[in-house]
Amino acid sequence: MLDIKLIQNDFETVATALRKKKVDESLLENLRTLSLELKNARIVLEPLQAEQNAKSKLFGVYAKEGKDVSALKAELADNKAKIAEAQEIVRALEEQMEMQASVIPNMPSSLVPEGEDENDNVELKRVLEPRVFSFTPKEHWDLDIKQNWIDFERGVKLSKSRFSVLKNEAARLERALINYMLDFNRKRGFHEVCVPYIVNRETLMGTGQLPKFEDDLFKIEGEELFLIPTAEVPVTNLFRDEILTQEELPIKMTCYSACFRKEAGSAGKDTRGMIRQHQFDKVELVSITTPEQSEAVFDEMLSCASDLLTSLGLPHRHLMLCGGDLGFSAAKTVDLEVWLPGQNRYREISSVSNTFDFQARRAKIRFKDNGKNRLVHTLNGSSLAVGRTLIALMENYQQEDGSIAIPDVLKEYM
Repeated sequence: MLDIKLIQNDFETVATALRKKKVDESLLENLRTLSLELKNARIVLEPLQAEQNAKSKLFGVYAKEGKDVSALKAELADNKAKIAEAQEIVRALEEQMEMQASVIPNMPSSLVPEGEDENDNVELKRVLEPRVFSFTPKEHWDLDIKQNWIDFERGVKLSKSRFSVLKNEAARLERALINYMLDFNRKRGFHEVCVPYIVNRETLMGTGQLPKFEDDLFKIEGEELFLIPTAEVPVTNLFRDEILTQEELPIKMTCYSACFRKEAGSAGKDTRGMIRQHQFDKVELVSITTPEQSEAVFDEMLSCASDLLTSLGLPHRHLMLCGGDLGFSAAKTVDLEVWLPGQNRYREISSVSNTFDFQARRAKIRFKDNGKNRLVHTLNGSSLAVGRTLIALMENYQQEDGSIAIPDVLKEYM
């Protein structure tokens, strides 16, 4: 959540930053109106409270002087009623302000480029050259071994579209990738955690999925519980409503989980294959840092995910997301896109984001700095999306006879 005091005291700076994210102008105008109404309501309340305090002190003076206090009591009672009415107005406006602020996205970093959508993202660099094939490479759903690796039809039978079943070597390779990714991340200084896949509303509010994106979540009927869309949600919220010591930071974690998304806005996109699924495996990186540490840790996380792809021999590129393509909670994001020769294009396989203090303010995650409580910075990123890594291996390591080679680093896991 944005700092409400900043919104009230420097609205134009906030509005200018959010326009880079293409935030609906009506949301900003509503925020401005509420901010002014709240400011005016406090202007009414504060003199009433000051008057109440001043007149309350007169009781002792009147008692010493033997004066009649009945008129003073009447004035105080009348003023108390006015204070109660003014406080209720302030409380209601604060509640509206908080609700309105909860659906306003994070302000982008000054480093984020201008742009409307994914077409305006800025390529930073490419890592590894794509393989030159002596034959026409196939997409993963057209490979000859697909019938023994991935069963799309039975996935639909068991659930619905955008579900699949992995079999034989594909199931083993998925498991091998999970273990390899966790081990790789752990060796880079991220300690492993294992968390629930079902979380409450407060947890999803903390990382910004609620209230705005409830339509994309799988909710458990009759409960205020949801399946997680990413391990970022429970792992970040491990420290919700806590005050950490400065010595504990940074806290760097890695976590495997299944992820569940309705993909509500993705009708017609990637309907074939495993690129976009309602259930998928992912290994996540999450860091809790001081504001001074967060940029260095961001670079560590990005390098970890990129080096992991390199260790698997997968060509990829780094993209800085523009304002129009930046996620709700992110202040800054660099995507990693892996080369898929069957599709002859790069596809997203990781997003590494710094949210600054946006999530920390929502989740009330603080640290003690010389006796003063400060908000931490929270960061998250995939290292990596397991299903998409499996697809990338199938396409990049396909052989002319239809078989799939396995990278050397995975052989001990297979």
